[in-house]
Amino acid sequence: MAVIAEHEIALARSADAQAIAELSREAIEYGLPWRWTPSRVLLALHDPSTNVVVSRRGDHLLAGFAIMQYGNETAHLALLAVRDAARRQGLGSALLAWLEATARVAGIQALRLEVRASNPGAMAFYGRHGFVESGVRVGYYEGVEDAIRMTKALGGQPS
Repeated sequence: MAVIAEHEIALARSADAQAIAELSREAIEYGLPWRWTPSRVLLALHDPSTNVVVSRRGDHLLAGFAIMQYGNETAHLALLAVRDAARRQGLGSALLAWLEATARVAGIQALRLEVRASNPGAMAFYGRHGFVESGVRVGYYEGVEDAIRMTKALGGQPS
């Protein structure tokens, strides 16, 4: 997976929680109540069934992050965001590839995620990475917007 090698990706540290939460609010949670606050990100960082990964530009600027929660057979991509200035450079693909590789090693059979119904760019991005639409969750985003559920089988059948 050469795309990973082109970007420095590392597990997030507690000190990253504020920047992750702010980027989530700006890039994902716009127009919604802020749910992925710094304290919630910290909980994810310390949860043994969750990976929080980051990519930085320079020593401090958070360029992007992703949060994946692992179950027995499936993993849920809770969040993935890339700062505007770092988009269209393969970083989102690299973060996703890192998490997918980790899921495969863990024996995960399928990845799943939700994306805003009003975000065709995100749906196309995930589609390019092998995700297919697998349903609609009406009012998923605080009753304000529907979500399109997407799934990618890694081996066997998606759960």
